[in-house]
Amino acid sequence: MGFPENFLWGGATAANQCEGGFDQGGRGLANVDVIPTGKDRRAVITGKREMLAFEEGYFYPAKEAIDMYHHFKEDIALFAEMGFKTYRLSIAWSRIFPKGDEETPNEEGLRFYEELFLECRKYQIEPLVTITHFDCPIHLIKEYGGWRNRKMITFYENLCRAIFTRYKGLVKYWLTFNEINMILHAPFLGAGLTFAEGENEEQVKYQAAHHELVASALAKNRPRDRSRK
Repeated sequence: MGFPENFLWGGATAANQCEGGFDQGGRGLANVDVIPTGKDRRAVITGKREMLAFEEGYFYPAKEAIDMYHHFKEDIALFAEMGFKTYRLSIAWSRIFPKGDEETPNEEGLRFYEELFLECRKYQIEPLVTITHFDCPIHLIKEYGGWRNRKMITFYENLCRAIFTRYKGLVKYWLTFNEINMILHAPFLGAGLTFAEGENEEQVKYQAAHHELVASALAKNRPRDRSRK
């Protein structure tokens, strides 16, 4: 038994795994940028060791990654050569809203993904876009405590509004979050959470997961609401 003719066969990346360009095109710093390799990696991703900026003596792979930010056209041409029919990728939140709580999105960031999606369409590759693959702007962590704060839902809605509007007609398939359950295992990576001594970590993690689930539900309903107008 073979695959149906319209089966979407392809591959996947996350912005923090491949893009690089952490300080280019108006992009702001995010939690995924400041996760190092080495002995402190686990302490950082679990929120036990607060690291909200680059520190001396550490290597941060997401800073440059494979530099897809500058080479996406060549990369997508290779995808087409491999016979990809779909490409699952994610958007770097801080490329669209550098701080996360602005009212107006960053045009240069919006244009980058628009060009990327157009390049996919050039090869008849269907983009499958994850809105948030762990990305959380550092400003939202410092100012609001990451996803522990219910205000994050509003900021996420603003992100969805911006990208759904800009990429209507270019993107048909959206995923709201990648692995919300990772908040329980890697809370800084999954939701921008760090913990004070004596804090009820389990309560914070489940509250953050609740906020992401609410945000996911609101994002799911937004395209349907918009189509009725």
